[in-house]
Amino acid sequence: MDDTSNAIPAAEKAFSRPASKPVAAWIWGALGTLAFSFTLPATRLALTGLDATVVGLGRAIVAGCLAALLLLARRQAPPPRRLWPGLAIVGFGCVLGFPLFSALALETVPAAHGAVVVGLLPMATAIMGVLRGGERPSLAFWAASGLGLAAVLVFAAIQGAGRPQLADGFILVAVALGAWGYAEGGVLARELGGWQVISWALVLSAPPLLPVVALRAAETGLAAGPLAWLGFAYVSAISMFLGFFAWYRGLALGGVARIGQIQLAQPVLTLVWSATLLGEAVSAATVLAALAVMGCVVLTQRTRIRRAS
Repeated sequence: MDDTSNAIPAAEKAFSRPASKPVAAWIWGALGTLAFSFTLPATRLALTGLDATVVGLGRAIVAGCLAALLLLARRQAPPPRRLWPGLAIVGFGCVLGFPLFSALALETVPAAHGAVVVGLLPMATAIMGVLRGGERPSLAFWAASGLGLAAVLVFAAIQGAGRPQLADGFILVAVALGAWGYAEGGVLARELGGWQVISWALVLSAPPLLPVVALRAAETGLAAGPLAWLGFAYVSAISMFLGFFAWYRGLALGGVARIGQIQLAQPVLTLVWSATLLGEAVSAATVLAALAVMGCVVLTQRTRIRRAS
């Protein structure tokens, strides 16, 4: 008799099961958050000498080469075909969507500004987790989510002299796609392991991006200074590759909704790095907006979510 009819869906495990190793889950999640908190400042550095498309998509090619070498060294067999759609979602969200749209945004807005909008990422990840796990959030959850989005839009309008800028739209798209990839990756990591999830997603995603990046690099050139290449190296090796090892490991151990809370610290860390590393002026309005977004995200984590029958 086939026992799959009694199996607990992978999504339900990922979003509702208590963490088997809670301390380890939080440590891995914190390491991933720390790695990601440098992403926007490093992207901003890379954009001082490189084109946004080269930075946004080129990092996936470099990370894909690293992933292929690791998979070959570990002699890993390809994952089952039933997991390929999920890996495609991870690739679309985390390998293509978030890097490209955040790089396009940071061509015109400071990293500190982007940090406020990216502060919605934990909330968006929780929402994707709710949708992926078939749970029913309370009205308070949706109210807190709406307040967080409203805070971001008000901030964007103030910074944009009365109306949100195109860059803010780019970052919102990046957040939505990144959250989708995070949520799907958290599910897959329970079966494949965090490092295999991002590695296979990169290997599958990088080849189609190669001609796009090559054409764009031929048009814009690659004459960049050391700091630009340092920023590109960081987003390629850490943000796009090694950081996900820790992040997906934490999500797999502790659950997407629970460990996603750690990203509350990411906007504040990014503001600190933007000020100290890039010398960006962080206004009081930026700090207040970041705190408002964080407060709304905290509310979403404390509201009740019922599991769908």
